[in-house]
Amino acid sequence: MLLSEYDYNLPENLIAQFPADKRQNSKMMVLNRNTKAIEHKHFYDFSDLIDSNSVLVLNNTKVIPARLYGIKEETGAKIEIFLLKKSDNTDNTKLWECLIKPSKRVKTDTIIKISNELCARVIKPLEDVGEWQIELIYNGELMDILHRVGNIPLPPYIERKVQSEDIKKLDFERYQTVYAQDEGSVAAPTAGLHFTKEILDKLKSKGVEIIYVTLNVGMGTFRPVKTEIIEEHKMHSEEFEITQEAADAINRAKNIGKKIIAIGTTSVRTLETCYKKHGKIIACKDNSELFIYPPYEFGIVDEMITNFHLPKSTLLMLVSAFAGKDFIFEAYRQAIENNYRFFSYGDCMFIR
Repeated sequence: MLLSEYDYNLPENLIAQFPADKRQNSKMMVLNRNTKAIEHKHFYDFSDLIDSNSVLVLNNTKVIPARLYGIKEETGAKIEIFLLKKSDNTDNTKLWECLIKPSKRVKTDTIIKISNELCARVIKPLEDVGEWQIELIYNGELMDILHRVGNIPLPPYIERKVQSEDIKKLDFERYQTVYAQDEGSVAAPTAGLHFTKEILDKLKSKGVEIIYVTLNVGMGTFRPVKTEIIEEHKMHSEEFEITQEAADAINRAKNIGKKIIAIGTTSVRTLETCYKKHGKIIACKDNSELFIYPPYEFGIVDEMITNFHLPKSTLLMLVSAFAGKDFIFEAYRQAIENNYRFFSYGDCMFIR
């Protein structure tokens, strides 16, 4: 399959720059895979559409303030660091993989000062073009420092021409799910941004089981596909964890015929990676490199909530594998026609 098959034209004004006034007020397109029917609702309708025969699987990862602005100690040149994840296969917890912009201004042993309590030393470029290994230099708890000096890593299509304290506070609150728990992601599992505690409570009162897994969102989710033949694209590895309690609950639900509703593509990839490796859901801490594109036979997920994704993205390919490419592209056509808001802070679809 060719990458160009997953392209579409999106008016720039439909790229959501800010979240909806209230999480639950986002539009929600409902897609029925069997009848090919499309309905237009809002997310506050979600709890009315499902019953006690449903199990929700949510990704409880928490976004870290991974975007750092600093200066080169030697020259004062402005440098941006985007933390991706701690370096694998090392006991040094201060070694991180990151993106650096502009990278042409740095070399091995360049020192970048972020603040009085945090600096970074460039170690080396990595095999993946554009990525670097750095050592963070600090005293104390890194996450505490990042929350003081870091910035929420909004994607590049969200442009903040004016970054007031109020806007920064808004992003810290709204680019995070209300159930976020385990810090480790550099992008939000955006399908979960529409949930409120009230909606979760209403679902529980209806007898809907809610289960949490963790996948730390990184480059695997948002890295662009650069190969024209999509099968040649290699996913970045992303760490995930399924607890024994979650595994038992999902297997039990599946065995008695309950519907597994994955909230977001990261939950989908967590479940399907585990199932593909083990033939069932087991308690594990592992890495996902699973690239889902048509045709793909889903082993666990019956329904899903997902936002509207970028052209030519692996996420658009995943939902096309789930609902059928033609049906998804018709849904996107209707979304544009009806002024749905796209991408991270945008509206969502419920694929049944």
